[in-house]
Amino acid sequence: MRTIRLTMAQALLRFLDQQYISIDGQETKFVQGVMGIFGHGNVTGIGEALEYSAGDLTYIQGKNEQGMVHAATAYAKQKNRKQIYACTTSIGPGALNMVTAAATATVNRIPVLLLPGDNFASRQPDPVLQQLEVTNDYTVSATDPFKSVSKYWDRIVRPEQLMSAATQAMRVLTDPAEAGAVTLALPQDVQAEAYDYPETFFDKKVHYIDRRPAAQETVQRAAAVILGKKRPLIIAGGGVLYAEATKELAEFAEAFGIPVAETQAGKSSLPWNHPLQVGAIGVTGALAANKLAKQADLIIGVGTRYSDFTTASKSAFENDDVQFININISGFDSSKLGGISITADAKVALNLLRETLTFLDYSSNYETGYIATLKDEWDREVDRLYQAECAEGFAQTHALGVINETIDSSSVVVCAAGSLPGDLHRLWRSTEPKTYHMEYGFSCMGYEVSGAFGAALAEPGREVYAIVGDGSYLMLHSEVVTSLQEGQKFTILLFDNHGFQCIHNLQRSQGSEGFGNEFRYRETGTRKLTGSYMPIDFAAHARSLGAKSYKATNAEELKSALLQASKETVTTLIEIPVVPGTNTGGYESWWQVGVPEVSESAKVLAAHEEMKKNIQAAKPI
Repeated sequence: MRTIRLTMAQALLRFLDQQYISIDGQETKFVQGVMGIFGHGNVTGIGEALEYSAGDLTYIQGKNEQGMVHAATAYAKQKNRKQIYACTTSIGPGALNMVTAAATATVNRIPVLLLPGDNFASRQPDPVLQQLEVTNDYTVSATDPFKSVSKYWDRIVRPEQLMSAATQAMRVLTDPAEAGAVTLALPQDVQAEAYDYPETFFDKKVHYIDRRPAAQETVQRAAAVILGKKRPLIIAGGGVLYAEATKELAEFAEAFGIPVAETQAGKSSLPWNHPLQVGAIGVTGALAANKLAKQADLIIGVGTRYSDFTTASKSAFENDDVQFININISGFDSSKLGGISITADAKVALNLLRETLTFLDYSSNYETGYIATLKDEWDREVDRLYQAECAEGFAQTHALGVINETIDSSSVVVCAAGSLPGDLHRLWRSTEPKTYHMEYGFSCMGYEVSGAFGAALAEPGREVYAIVGDGSYLMLHSEVVTSLQEGQKFTILLFDNHGFQCIHNLQRSQGSEGFGNEFRYRETGTRKLTGSYMPIDFAAHARSLGAKSYKATNAEELKSALLQASKETVTTLIEIPVVPGTNTGGYESWWQVGVPEVSESAKVLAAHEEMKKNIQAAKPI
């Protein structure tokens, strides 16, 4: 057996550089490069390997460890999980900064490879700088927290262990049913240790992603249930887009006259103006979809994990006879809500189920024009909100209307947290698949700017917009600098409403007078933040980083700024002051949060009683 002597870090990069995937006969290089921030725990190991022997892997310098993992996650999400970036950090705080982003990737079923540095395996320079010492278990380090947020975790304490660990890592990263964060903890001494690796370890490896077929017996059972149902509703989740099954979804819905509602991850599966597209569902849902959900006697979930926002805390489905059929590549998700589980690729399963139901001459039994009436009612509501005026200033929904109607329909919008995801889910009109990039599995504040950089990296031919609140922007905006460094332009649409207004709204809806969520000064001698709003010049901040910036206080200024920003060649920020509370409300939906049973506030106690009523009304499924 022929061997080659390499350090563990050099061998890891050479291995990653030879990984490919093949789907539907199309072969793609899987690992595009490495995003990293160097410290003493990785700079002389994997850093040296990246400098001298990275092969065709591109190195991108991150500015914040969490931010660069968000960027890598967004890149893989936009690429339908066909391509990834790995992320490397030093030990201690550098590694731990990635934990939140690792959880974000795992919750959203997005593959990302994390390579945090770790303590010395030899334990001789002990404790090394930034080492976490756990006195009752000295095998624990700062990389152990990744175990709970990773789909696969390993620590390479001998260089030859890399071969089995890397193989297992690729198994998980390329499995659509298991995708999420994969963590290989790399002790800093082992990164630089050499081993005689067999040359075959570095042969080109193609991972064939075969579309999982649907079992004929399961499809027949599902078809038998569907035949007895008159008012079915499809819920399209992110799995529709990852399986590239938008055409099959449309054909299935059209064949049997079944309306389609969308989750946050599934939005853009059908164009907004498709006659069977009834909009967002659940807590952030549209009136049409939520009305249909209440009446539905069958829910066909395609690629959805049924979060509490999708099911409105299991209160969305009021029909006593409602049943569930779940098409999902993951058996974990397809088994939810006690439904008939079709564990299969969405494209394959939809085609087979359509053929079966066509042979059985099935059709839904909605009243003529009923779906169109609900859809028209909702479209008029969106039009109203897109033109909403506010005496105090610019309304948030009006600003979104201007944006939606001004930017190119092929543009990608990225969002994650605050009141904006609810407004976008309800109101945004997508006409093309993969133009709506919402991280709402974890709803991680700070994802937006980093995610937009990752999406721009994945879609260099499209305009990308980060739609972000001031609260999320202040949490994490470091990858603006990385985008400038890499020449990957995107546009930040910063909605300034003076604080964490989404949670402020939730707080007040549950009996509070409002506490601790607005960006106000503290008045001398007071316990609460009740002073005036803090004036923050976000446009000036963006300029200080090297970005272009504009400020728009009304519809005319915003349209002009959008047109100017589209001509810029570098990342651009448009600051949009909006009036707090001018976002959308709920449309016949409910979300369960814990409301205190004991309080000095009569409003809080009343909200608790209302919560109990809603819990009793929800289906225990």
